[in-house]
Amino acid sequence: MRCPFTERPTRRRLRSRSRSRSRPYPPGQAQNEAVPATATPTQQYTRTGSKLRKTNRLKLTSGDMPQKDLFSGKPANQDTYPYPLHFGKRKALCIGVNYYGQRRELRGCVNDARNVRKFLINHQGFEHEDIVLLTEDSDHPRSRPTRANILSGMRWLVHDAKPYDSFFFHFSGHGGQVEDTDGDEIDGYDDVILPVDYKSAGYIRDDVMHSMMVKPLPPGCRFTALYDCCHSASALDLPYVYSSRGRLKSIQVSKHYIPYKSTPADVISWSACKSGQTSMDIWHNGVASGAMSYAFVTSLQTNPHQTYQELLYSIRTICSEKYNQKAQLSSSHRINPKLRFVI
Repeated sequence: MRCPFTERPTRRRLRSRSRSRSRPYPPGQAQNEAVPATATPTQQYTRTGSKLRKTNRLKLTSGDMPQKDLFSGKPANQDTYPYPLHFGKRKALCIGVNYYGQRRELRGCVNDARNVRKFLINHQGFEHEDIVLLTEDSDHPRSRPTRANILSGMRWLVHDAKPYDSFFFHFSGHGGQVEDTDGDEIDGYDDVILPVDYKSAGYIRDDVMHSMMVKPLPPGCRFTALYDCCHSASALDLPYVYSSRGRLKSIQVSKHYIPYKSTPADVISWSACKSGQTSMDIWHNGVASGAMSYAFVTSLQTNPHQTYQELLYSIRTICSEKYNQKAQLSSSHRINPKLRFVI
């Protein structure tokens, strides 16, 4: 299990606290300012028997794609964001932390980082020199997954990002949850990842990862994140969450933060589980690995030409054979899940 701690209380207590908490507004927006039109929910209709029932729930009613954007009210079939073309530079950051000698030591995370790097080189056209690998078994101090090195790697990854560039971020290790301090989380808790030195240096919040790796990206740039850790559904703070049926399932940031957390860059996050779930280590042919990392690589090696919807379904199928964790797909803007997924 990849979650050494969490500050999340019981579900009943969480609900009562989330109703009463005051919600700060995102940077640059005062409380008395009008919320942008893109953050105003539109009423949806669901069919109950032969009658139509009006509801404000953030879910779709029918079809493979939403008839209208949930907040702008514009038709969803408008090509707001072009299909990504990537012939610029490719860079990747792969991180594996086993926490040797610490409580709740893991076994497969270092293997995950090496396997994902090998997959990117052999199957996705990445060059060896364009991938930074941070693993706990490294003898070089700059190659260990400390908090300082991970933050430095994040800055290196998106430095001088330009349209048509492609970036890949992978983290395999412990994840957790702490109380949200800025009001952007619907459930009241930030997802965090734990460096090898988290006991002395601290964890890394989803807000930090979003501001460092998502906000600097220009339109037309591609960024793919793969999180293999517990409580990772909103680890990159992307607003739009999709189901394996190809539908927009929910919005996972608070209403006032949707414009701030959205971006015209093409940012996709694949997470091992829901924010309230745990992620597991597995053994395959006598080698330890994370269930999510193994499923992601195995699925794309078996069938490289998959849509978002097909890949999400495939990953969930592989993980569900032995474990009760549900992989999540989220994005920085609306996507068509029936398009082919590319890195």
